Amino acid sequence: MAKVLNKAIVSSKRFAINVVTYKEGHRVLEHNDPMGSGRYFKFNVVLKKPERGGQFWAEKVIFSLFNRIYFFRPDKYMHSVSKIEKGERKLLSVALYV
Repeated sequence: MAKVLNKAIVSSKRFAINVVTYKEGHRVLEHNDPMGSGRYFKFNVVLKKPERGGQFWAEKVIFSLFNRIYFFRPDKYMHSVSKIEKGERKLLSVALYV
């Protein structure tokens, strides 16, 4: 599987901002991110879409705009990204644990 580049912009116990780059050939299998107690939220903005593939899917989202902006609960609902067949996928990911 292709390497993922994860650049932390801000990182603390309850809040994180990362720029994540997924290379051609990468995919994210269906999963959730259990956090124990509390609630985990993610706000992801796709900065660069691959030419082919790399589609985000979530069992449930709080909201989604333009097939580029997603606000969801990764701890509660399954989510995945299809295989990137051509190009790369880059996203700004904001995580909040409350």
